[in-house]
Amino acid sequence: MKNEAQKLFRFLRTKPVPANTNEILALERTKLANERTLLSYIRSSLYLLIGGIGILQLKDFDNIHWLGYIALVVCVVFLTIGVFRYVLLSRRLYKWNRILFVDPISEKIDKKSDNQRTTEKAEVQEK
Repeated sequence: MKNEAQKLFRFLRTKPVPANTNEILALERTKLANERTLLSYIRSSLYLLIGGIGILQLKDFDNIHWLGYIALVVCVVFLTIGVFRYVLLSRRLYKWNRILFVDPISEKIDKKSDNQRTTEKAEVQEK
């Protein structure tokens, strides 16, 4: 019964600050910068899309339609590069986050519960 109460109330306790707080905060800043970069790639590709469609809609300037097609192709390339870079960096950050962040409270609780299970098994075997 006491173990169940400890499991229930462990979420109410405040966790101690990990020793590597600076690294964790740096990772969070990098994640936010990665999202901003993706949004800027999307914004640039939308501008190119609008510009390319605008140039293609001009009826008086038929000799620059090639510029509109180039803008549309560059739009797709920008969007592809932006998404690719975002996914690549997110995967790297996820790996670094798993390496750096360690939750000391949950590790202690898991060790205690493992020790109690082994003692209970030993008691059952002795009977």
